[in-house]
Amino acid sequence: MKKEPSKKYRLIRTLRILSQAAFLGLFVYLLLVSHYTGEDYIKKPVDAFFHFDPLIALATLVAGRAFFAELWLAAATLFLTVLLGRVVCGWACPLGSIHQAFSFIFKKAKLLNPKREETASTGWKYLVLAAVVSGAVFTLNLAGFLDPMSFLVRSFTTAVLPAKAVVFSAVVRLLYGIHLPSLAQPLSQFLENLAVNAVFVQGFAIGILFIGAVLLNLWKERFWCRYLCPAGALLGLAARWNVLKLRIDQDACIKCGLCTQHCQTQAEPYPNPKWRSSECVYCATCAAICPTAAIGFPGSAKPESIKTIDVRKRRFVLASLVGLAAVPLFRITPARKRAHLKLIRPPGALPENQFLATCVKCGECMKACPTNGLQPTLAEAGPEGIWTPMLVPKIGYCEYYCSLCTQVCPTDAIRKLTIEDKTKVKIGTAWINKSRCIPYVLGRPCIVCEEHCPTSPKAIKLVMVQTQLPDGTVATQKAPVIDLDLCIGCGICENKCPVVDDPAIFVTSIGEQRSETNRLLLPVVGDEGEK
Repeated sequence: MKKEPSKKYRLIRTLRILSQAAFLGLFVYLLLVSHYTGEDYIKKPVDAFFHFDPLIALATLVAGRAFFAELWLAAATLFLTVLLGRVVCGWACPLGSIHQAFSFIFKKAKLLNPKREETASTGWKYLVLAAVVSGAVFTLNLAGFLDPMSFLVRSFTTAVLPAKAVVFSAVVRLLYGIHLPSLAQPLSQFLENLAVNAVFVQGFAIGILFIGAVLLNLWKERFWCRYLCPAGALLGLAARWNVLKLRIDQDACIKCGLCTQHCQTQAEPYPNPKWRSSECVYCATCAAICPTAAIGFPGSAKPESIKTIDVRKRRFVLASLVGLAAVPLFRITPARKRAHLKLIRPPGALPENQFLATCVKCGECMKACPTNGLQPTLAEAGPEGIWTPMLVPKIGYCEYYCSLCTQVCPTDAIRKLTIEDKTKVKIGTAWINKSRCIPYVLGRPCIVCEEHCPTSPKAIKLVMVQTQLPDGTVATQKAPVIDLDLCIGCGICENKCPVVDDPAIFVTSIGEQRSETNRLLLPVVGDEGEK
């Protein structure tokens, strides 16, 4: 007699969907609250997802030669994976949930038709993992490029949330335009409360990469999880000995192949000996759709022979060599020889080499910056530093009484600072272009930069200068000069300068406190002896 599909596993699949929605909602909530809320310190664990990420922990430990307390939570993820398999990928990963949601939409829209048999190798993500680990051995941290949490936070911070903010702003203007202030005002207030930074120099490029990753699901369901995710590969290695084993009742099985056709990660549940626990994310789809309830996941602590990971040894060695070869190639850049003048790192950033080894390019600091001043780099720090944060004063300055960026960094690449400590950190130095400064060139009054300088005493002083005008007359005005010992490089002077196209006062990275070499005047041996 023909059985009905398993009610038990249909319920489990529903619970899994609810779990995915809950974790995705938690992720979005923590990301949205990582901004200035009226309090000096963020009390919520906005970087919690990173601390449970074993790939971030491994890359930081190996590349940065450092371990900080919060990353011990990654061991809990590994323990859970060893015990129950890749349940974190199937039940908790926010990026996996997004890919699965779009895969479901594409299937319902008939844009994605799963095949009866998949022949593509799922071993590519293990090769990516091998390259990441081998590079990390020589302090090259590549994890941030494809780590799911770094990829997702960076995409949301620089592209998804800013795009939504632009759409909301357009809707608000439209509502005001058609005289519906009762609708426009609450929406405008909601948008203001979100405090979303809406300007990013690489927002378009990062957004295109995110859209591309989503559209790959048109080709294969959960494409990222199958072929690209190095974190999933790491968990796959740990999942080979878990106690949950797939079992097929051979008497009940009708060999329809639906389980393999609709498997989200190509774990090949049928026939039973081909099933790969390293690929299974325990979504329960196969068991829920089985028309005869032939599939189950009984617990068993007994070790058994399971199918090996789909990676040839030669490819694994080649991927490792690629990671090693990337180390010198990533560092053949002028950024290693001399600091880029515009590479102004956030206050609390570690010395550059150590910073690059520990920063995972997640964008949490950019999300938290209240002035939108922190932006992802492109070429300023070389290939190794792509998407790491730098201050762009033309867009936003470093708020004097703010240390939010130091509070949200998940790997301590930006060390935590109190506001009192942060105000003493020098991240660069301001300079005056006298050929563009209004008092120097036009002989007209302007003290905007001096008024906004936040240090006490002020780093910008005013002196009387004489300017010869085109008609031969001489104008005497107060003009700014920089006290290099007091300037901390916050950039508010550049941001507020009324010469808007190319400010007459600008900030460069020279003099930054974290660097022993990026100095205007290096100490001489005699001076060091006197100290």
